[in-house]
Amino acid sequence: MNRPILGISMGDPFGNGPEITVRALNDRTVYDRCRPLVVGDVSSMNYALKVAKKVSGIGLALNPVKDMKDARFTYGAIDVLDLGLVPAGQIPDTSGQDEPRPFGIGACALGGEASFQYVKKVIELAMAGEVDATVTNALAKEAINMAGHHYSGHTEIYADYTHTDKYTMMLAHEGLRVVHVSTHVSLREACDRVKKARVLECIRIASEGCKALGIEDPKIGVAGLNPHCGENGMFGREEIEEIQPAIDQALADGINIPEKKPTPPDTIFSKALGGWYDIVVVMYHDQGHIPLKVKGFVYNREEKHWEAVAGVNVTLGLPIIRASVDHGTGFGHAGSGHANELSLIHAMDYAIRLARHADRKEGE
Repeated sequence: MNRPILGISMGDPFGNGPEITVRALNDRTVYDRCRPLVVGDVSSMNYALKVAKKVSGIGLALNPVKDMKDARFTYGAIDVLDLGLVPAGQIPDTSGQDEPRPFGIGACALGGEASFQYVKKVIELAMAGEVDATVTNALAKEAINMAGHHYSGHTEIYADYTHTDKYTMMLAHEGLRVVHVSTHVSLREACDRVKKARVLECIRIASEGCKALGIEDPKIGVAGLNPHCGENGMFGREEIEEIQPAIDQALADGINIPEKKPTPPDTIFSKALGGWYDIVVVMYHDQGHIPLKVKGFVYNREEKHWEAVAGVNVTLGLPIIRASVDHGTGFGHAGSGHANELSLIHAMDYAIRLARHADRKEGE
């Protein structure tokens, strides 16, 4: 599979997704690696094109499609499967000004409903085999809940609509990869979720996820929960009662865990960056997100904008491929033409890599 078809959900129409998508697909080399299809609204994509041309001189066009067979997959005309959920009049147009202004709309039910339907559609396309992988732009959790869809994020939507029980989030940037025992719950609840069965499940999914990337014998690091891994029970017993038993079972299953025990969270990422592990299992959301974003996000304090917003979010354990940007909707600047496309390009490349490896495995 030389050029897999990627179904790309546009994200919240009042967020940075449309702009980011335009900027990413302005890279001609993307079309050498894949065949991108945007699932969203032509109205939003048209405005993103106007702003991109105004701010950066980008001169692309759209190819609105109602069916996959109408897609051209050629550079210069972005294929958009138009769901027609956002009327053009709902999008504030400041593109005629010297400096386009942000929308200033934020989370709303219209944006939540639209972004939810885009995601649902790319899942349907992937489950039907019409696209080889899916890539998601950011949606707002608050907005989709305003629209009546009570999910805590993309991961849970994908799990529900693919009927998947065992799954986890992987974040990745360059050689650093992490998977999470828990994600969108309070820190208090996250501690309660550190149980042997879930830790073992995440170790197994992490190992299989690395193999899906072509890493034959992945080295797994497992972070502790407590300071200094609990100091033999002085600062908490989760390492003794839950994490170590999970590691012991994983080792018995033949999974490669070099240290054979939990590693203190304050040193495990330095080891991962040094090549000691291929992936790290972390116990809760911020334990994994903080090091990834310190590595991948660069803020220019003088010019007050992000110079780099890098990193990829991959849902492991699904029957389909899903990679995503590792940032939010950027409501504060969306519509102004200054979105950063780096994370989306990285997500597309991850999806391409996974699709190609899956195709090779099927051919064996």
